[in-house]
Amino acid sequence: MSARFLILGPVEVSAGDRPLPALAPRHRAFLGHLLLHAGRAQSVERLIDAVWGPAPPDTARAQVHAALAAIRRVLRAAGVADQLRTSVAGYVLTTRPGQLDLEDFTTLTATAEDDPRHTAGRLRSALELWRGPAFADVQAEYAPDARARLEDRRLTAVERLADLELAEGRHEDLIDRLGAELAAHPLRERLTGQLMLALHRAGRQADALAAGRAYRSRLAHEQGLDPGPAFLSVEETVLQGPDVRADESPKGKSATYLPYDVADFAGRTAELTQLIAGDGPMPSITAIDGMAGIGKTALAVRAAHQLADHYPDGRLFVDLHAHTAGRQQVSTSEALEALLRQLGVRAEAVPAHLEERAALWRAELAGRRVLVVLDNAADSAHVRPLLPGPSGSLVLITSRRRLTDLDGVRSLPMEVLPAADATDLFTRIVGERAVREPDAVAEVLLLCGFLPLAVRIAGARLRHRPRWSVAYLAQRLRDERRRLSELATAERGVAAAFALSYQQLDDTERHLFRLLGLHPGRDVTPPAAAALAGLDVADAEDTLESLLDTHMLQQHEPGRYRFHDLLRQYAHDTAAEEPPAERHAAMTRLLDHHLCTASAAMDLLYPDSAHRRPRTGRPAARFRDAAEALAWLDAERGNLVRTAAHACDTDWPAHTGALATTLYRYLYDHALHDDARTLYGRALEAARRLADPAGEGRALTDLGWVHHLQGDHRLAAEHFDRALTACRAADDRRGQARALTGLGDVRAATGDHEGALAALRRGLELFRELGDRFGEAVTTDYLGVAQERQGRFAEADALHREALEIFRAIGSRGGEADALHHLGIACLRLGRPGESGAHHGDALELYRRFGYRRGEAKALNGLATAALALGEAGRARRLYRDALDAAVEVGDLAEQSRARAGLAGLAASP
Repeated sequence: MSARFLILGPVEVSAGDRPLPALAPRHRAFLGHLLLHAGRAQSVERLIDAVWGPAPPDTARAQVHAALAAIRRVLRAAGVADQLRTSVAGYVLTTRPGQLDLEDFTTLTATAEDDPRHTAGRLRSALELWRGPAFADVQAEYAPDARARLEDRRLTAVERLADLELAEGRHEDLIDRLGAELAAHPLRERLTGQLMLALHRAGRQADALAAGRAYRSRLAHEQGLDPGPAFLSVEETVLQGPDVRADESPKGKSATYLPYDVADFAGRTAELTQLIAGDGPMPSITAIDGMAGIGKTALAVRAAHQLADHYPDGRLFVDLHAHTAGRQQVSTSEALEALLRQLGVRAEAVPAHLEERAALWRAELAGRRVLVVLDNAADSAHVRPLLPGPSGSLVLITSRRRLTDLDGVRSLPMEVLPAADATDLFTRIVGERAVREPDAVAEVLLLCGFLPLAVRIAGARLRHRPRWSVAYLAQRLRDERRRLSELATAERGVAAAFALSYQQLDDTERHLFRLLGLHPGRDVTPPAAAALAGLDVADAEDTLESLLDTHMLQQHEPGRYRFHDLLRQYAHDTAAEEPPAERHAAMTRLLDHHLCTASAAMDLLYPDSAHRRPRTGRPAARFRDAAEALAWLDAERGNLVRTAAHACDTDWPAHTGALATTLYRYLYDHALHDDARTLYGRALEAARRLADPAGEGRALTDLGWVHHLQGDHRLAAEHFDRALTACRAADDRRGQARALTGLGDVRAATGDHEGALAALRRGLELFRELGDRFGEAVTTDYLGVAQERQGRFAEADALHREALEIFRAIGSRGGEADALHHLGIACLRLGRPGESGAHHGDALELYRRFGYRRGEAKALNGLATAALALGEAGRARRLYRDALDAAVEVGDLAEQSRARAGLAGLAASP
């Protein structure tokens, strides 16, 4: 018999009648964590953090290894020792179909059958898998949160089953079962509503209302909150009498069915103004759309209450339950029946068919002024038959999807709260503590992504924990892995709200959503999404647009999509649903895409050094011209650096070094020192991880140039020396030549002229041996700089002209600009200021053509100095100021100093 793993109750391993070694409690804790993350690698550090949290014992690492050895013994006895593997990223425990009770539970609850009775049977089978609270015998840091998440999933299954049994008329059977669940979870709003309905249908109206009052009282006392619209709808049903379907509301009577308007509503002034005032005659229908938790219902209800007096013939409300946990979506036909009944139409007068109900609904509204709120709509088709014909009525629709297919409907998209409104909402909930800790409040709101639901839950948790400070709450929210579980209460949570939206997506959308959760960057383009998912670009863009329409993604500029911060974490969590092999393949495709596209852009900008860039074998992207290539690099730079860092930490360290090598000239020329330092530092880590001395040498040389450009010559020399040692160990002659060139320039800058010449001449010799014309030209140019610093201006002039000739021959426009700039300096020292100015002017034109601001600063200083030598003081002053602006912008301390010295000299002269 195959092994069976159990975590829905005490953690156990069984293998039929075969006796297995016992596991100690701590070892069961480790086993439970591995099973909770079955198929995903868990490093020793992650296991330590999962079991002990931030304060592990000194023996933690040894205890991990002891636990893994004990678990292996059990698995060996069960005949499945091969299912616990060691990978580069850590330890992976895999399970096969039918082995893990949690996976069985997930499968049984994941899909609904066409026949509700079959769905109910699957849910009963799923609930029978539970033998008590999940991880019942585990005491570990991870257990409480994991136990709570799984218990929420169990309760959701209980609620789904209760809905089906209520629909089957089995309310009598449900009363005791729901009562027991509610005793354990008294703040579970949906359970309360179901118990109320069961009692109500059993003729126990007083008991149903008592259950509702008890829930209201406890919710207000413990969380300071009011019930949601779904509960209010159930309560209204119970209040209407013994049988809502037989209720006879007098036709023509004005009725109000609006839910309670929350007292702590904050902000949304602009949106309310649009809904209430407008710039002209108000459209009769407005669709309010936005992501889960954005506050759509609260806005619609607030506006409806403020507009109520303008609609004397009725204020109606229907929750369509498109995104309600444990509730089936209300069909359009059922919604029409509810609306007609709210208008006072007798039950027997409501037609049976959808088309007839819609016609009667439009007829009833003709000549009336009625306000209708259609909350929680699935899509345009869901509400189209509910829309009135020409009348004086107003309809407010809320949906998580943009209802773009409804003609004549005004759209009101909702964004997250502005910081001031979020602060107001949080302060209303929390009170004085929020006023005393404004900085901590700002951090909490930022960590909540300014999402109203998250802000409300964070505030409610703090309000009912008097010993917590706002700063302590912020500290808990900083941990990205726990943030979503922190933003949850017994009855609602941000992750639960997101899950409902996720479940409404189709298979293609869910697949891409999950894979986007793997993306380490801040935003994504259609080509990058296509690489992740293995789609063509057009299909990827269509799916991204669908996710945008459902508010699972945001778009901050055309062609670029991003997550809300909390949705990004949710997507990252759902990515675990993908098989490990697919996740690995997706990330490999993304990294290859970034590398090949970056290489294509760099080849267009810097064709002279294309031979130094690594290749992926993937088809290269195409850019129309250099400007488009540079624009892509500018837009993608943050993603490229983050992706490279992620690659270093995971299974793709070679990609980190390849991206660093590819982007070197771009980062250097544009003085992007912070990104360069980050990227080259991670490339150094990756090379050491791969035991690649040549890669280590490249990264050390690149870091050396960053330090050199920022004026830290000592640290630069250190890096060049270490790079030279590493490249010699790897017998990497090109790497040695690059390190020697950097070392020579640093020595020249610090006055070690003989050492500079020796290093540069040896570097030049190596480049010539390799036939590397670009390296030869660069080193020749730097050799000229070294000669100029020793006062050998004629020699410097000749070397710069030699470098200039090579750069032009190989088509290196950036190198040409550098050589022209250096030649200008030499000409000035030789007493030829006019020629010097001409060379600096040519260099400036090239630098500006490629957006090389550091080069602009150099050339402007050179032009200013030449102008001063020609007696053009006013022009020199203007040029020095422009040079200073450019040097400050890129953080070039040397050029700042030159510009300030020039301006100071002009100020001091008569």
